Amino acid sequence: MSSARTEILARLKKASTPEPRNLDPVLIPARGLVKGAERLEKFIIEAEYGLAEVITLKSISDVVGAMANILKAAKTTKLKAAPHSVLQDLDWADVDIDFGAGQDDDLVAVSMAYAGVAETGTVVMRSGSDAPTTLNFLPDVHVVVLFTQDIEGNYETVWQRLLQDDDQLPRTVNWITGPSRTADIEQTMLLGAHGPRKFVILLIDDQKTDP
Repeated sequence: MSSARTEILARLKKASTPEPRNLDPVLIPARGLVKGAERLEKFIIEAEYGLAEVITLKSISDVVGAMANILKAAKTTKLKAAPHSVLQDLDWADVDIDFGAGQDDDLVAVSMAYAGVAETGTVVMRSGSDAPTTLNFLPDVHVVVLFTQDIEGNYETVWQRLLQDDDQLPRTVNWITGPSRTADIEQTMLLGAHGPRKFVILLIDDQKTDP
């Protein structure tokens, strides 16, 4: 290879390689820096403020009973569930359950949350084979199971977790704060405008919350 060609290729490589930038640290609000019991309390307060229903359970096994009550309130016996191992390992013997992606006629669905954000009471849903994104939008009632140990103080920490847990980001990350709603028409609040009309968080407190 000629020296001229080598020099040209070297210049092209240098031009196409992004130079590292020294970015200023992100300023995180004080409400996003809470820890321990205060973080959990903040998450519940903000989630309920966003019109989510929060039900605290002591064990993952209590999810089945909680879902039975939710199904009864919704006047249905059918449940769509994400094919997540945590949910599949539960005893659903008395529940008409179907594991898979969401469908237009699903009334109630349950899925596993990746994380929670105390700052805004937001639930983070990471897409994958065990977490169909359609479950976040199609059912009338969307129920998510969230462990207290997975609640972070702020959005930035969750993004860091996502980058550390996988070689690459998932195809979709949905940040859900309460049920779907809009007030576009005459400033009147309408629930279920673009997704679930009801959003329920089953908060499993069988893991010790970080100090």
